Amino acid sequence: MQGVRVLEVAQFTFVPAAGAILADWGADVIKIEHPVRGDTQRGFLNMGGLALDPDRHPLIEHPNRGKRSVGIDVSAPEGREVLYEIARTADVFLTNYLPAQRQKNKFDIEHIRAVNPDIIYARGSAYGDKGDERDTGGFDGTAFWTRSGVGHALTPEELGGALSQGIPAFGDSIGGMNIAGGISAALFHRQRTGEAIEIDVSLLSTAWWAAGASVTQGMESGVTMRSAMPNSTGGSVNPLLGNYTTSDGGTINLCIVSPTGYIRDAFEHLGLPEAARDPRFGEVAALFENADAAVALIGAAIADKSFDYWREHLKTMKGQWAPFASLVDLGTDEQAIANDMIAEVPAADGGAPFKVVRGPVQFNHEPLETTRAPQASEHTETVLMELGIGWERIEALKNSGAIA
Repeated sequence: MQGVRVLEVAQFTFVPAAGAILADWGADVIKIEHPVRGDTQRGFLNMGGLALDPDRHPLIEHPNRGKRSVGIDVSAPEGREVLYEIARTADVFLTNYLPAQRQKNKFDIEHIRAVNPDIIYARGSAYGDKGDERDTGGFDGTAFWTRSGVGHALTPEELGGALSQGIPAFGDSIGGMNIAGGISAALFHRQRTGEAIEIDVSLLSTAWWAAGASVTQGMESGVTMRSAMPNSTGGSVNPLLGNYTTSDGGTINLCIVSPTGYIRDAFEHLGLPEAARDPRFGEVAALFENADAAVALIGAAIADKSFDYWREHLKTMKGQWAPFASLVDLGTDEQAIANDMIAEVPAADGGAPFKVVRGPVQFNHEPLETTRAPQASEHTETVLMELGIGWERIEALKNSGAIA
């Protein structure tokens, strides 16, 4: 993406996450922030009940790494003129503001295309840019988790209530990758045809794509899967598919979806070699018919040893399995580290490096390099001088409050 300039007028995580991915891929992403308030998310000092340091802020670093920040009051005519001057140099305009705000502040597609007919215009929204609810705002907690049916599917029916989304910006980050992919396709299309197109991605459509197999099942049959309660095999008849508790309260997930060819090896690794010779369990059909008895055997075997024991011992098992890890655990996971999933960037407070998650796409086995998220309006003067705006005008714009 080197040589591609993205002009981002967006807040929070959903659309800015797309800018972060494009920045990781080499694009020059210019983030427009209010000259006084900055991105509203900078003021979020609590995440899931945990206090946040404004200088070491996950909800800023994750979706804004690698960008440059320019402080512009887009509601002021002088500020809008500066925005248009940047837009003339940009390949992509990226926003998640609602239609009424885009119109009021004159950065909807017709305004941006008036100064740059060749710009790709990308919108992110809660529910899409068509229909009666195009003006309705939302977050991933509403559009991605609740409205979409994802939260319903991941809440066991027996709970009798609804689970809250446990990961901030979960759908936002997935949706940001969708937008980045759409922008990449649009840039390729423009290169091939000369046509600049519009892009729309919603949190609702992101959730439905992520849950697409279950959504399709639901439309076909009127019924969808739901998560099972802990220590339950749910509707599965496959005892080699489920969560089992270790002696110290950990969880091992067996996920041998198709047991053919794996039964003997699995039982041997579980310390149950005799089970593979038992006619109730030795063949797939019999194993499924006697699933309850097999679950009891496997459960007792795994409950007899610790989580660390199984995590090491099962490494040579042919069938698929995984330790039930926390997001904190992943930070020291050898496989994650070997695949460069973590990047360290300088911290804005000058302290220890700040660890962020690299984007999931890797090119030629090389880890992508990134930089820290900018402080609000950090690059205002640099970017404006690159546009050829002189000091006198910059000073006048500052004095008027149009820029930071």
